[in-house]
Amino acid sequence: MIVHDFSKHNSLINQYIREMRDVSIQKDFLRFRKNVERVGELLAYEMSKSLPYETITVKTPLGTKEVSVPKADIVLCSVLRAGLPLHQGILNVFDGVENAFISAFRHHPNGEDDFEVIVEYLAAPSIEGKTLILADPMLATGRTFENVLRALKTHGTPKKIHLISIIGAKAGIFLADTVFPSETELWIAAVDDALNERGYIVPGLGDAGDLCYGKKI
Repeated sequence: MIVHDFSKHNSLINQYIREMRDVSIQKDFLRFRKNVERVGELLAYEMSKSLPYETITVKTPLGTKEVSVPKADIVLCSVLRAGLPLHQGILNVFDGVENAFISAFRHHPNGEDDFEVIVEYLAAPSIEGKTLILADPMLATGRTFENVLRALKTHGTPKKIHLISIIGAKAGIFLADTVFPSETELWIAAVDDALNERGYIVPGLGDAGDLCYGKKI
C-alpha cells in the first residue's frame, strides 16, 4: 500500500488537525465538523493529482481551449456516522461522483476491551471496474476498513482503491496494508504511534463521531 502522510509536510492541514485534537476547541461541534470537512477537501485535492486524465476541448465565447480533466469513474463510500462531514469535504472536490454509505460500528461484548466491527447497512452502486474512495476519519485498528471492503465485494471489484482518513495509527495502517491490494493508496493527515487497550488512537483526538454529533447511548 502506498501511504501519503501529510503530517510530514508543512501545510494548512496541520492547523486543522491541531484544532481537532485540542480539547478546548473540539467542544465546538460545528467547528469540529467543519475542520473534518476542510481536511477532506484538501486530501481529496491531493488525491486528484494521482488520477488518470484525458484532454478535452472546451468552447468558450471567444474560441476553444484544450483542458486536462480526470476520466476515472469514481464511487465515494463513507462510514457512518463520523464519515459524513469527511464525505461532504471530498464531495466538494469530486462533485460528480457516485455515492455509497455503510454503517460499521464497534461492539464491545459485556463492556470488555475486545470488540468486533459490525456492518448493518450498505447502500452502494456497482463498483465494478471503477475507482473506489473509502472514507473514514479514524484509521485505528484497521478492522473497519477491512470489514467495509468485505461487505463491498457483493457490489463488484474496483479497478483502484483510495483510502482517505484524518488520523491513523501505525497498527491500523499495517493491517490495511495486509488486506487491501498492493496498489491501494492511503491519503492521511496524521499518523500516531499507539493504540490504547480499547483500540483507540493515542494521542488521537477521541471519538470522532461523538465530537461531530454528540454522545450516543
